Amino acid sequence: MVEKKYLNAGEVALALGISKQTLIKYEQKTIFPKARRNNLNGWREYTIEELMKLKKIMGRP
Repeated sequence: MVEKKYLNAGEVALALGISKQTLIKYEQKTIFPKARRNNLNGWREYTIEELMKLKKIMGRP
């Protein structure tokens, strides 16, 4: 079984305890860095390391 390389915006928002809309708004307001975009569909993609950085920005363990 191949391990999933990227998380989508919904998965990251769930892990952070915020809505997907809040995640996107934080990115637009430059609270969070811009996410990588999937070349095929344009969706936001995050690595586990990026998720950890977002948690630190929010002050969450």
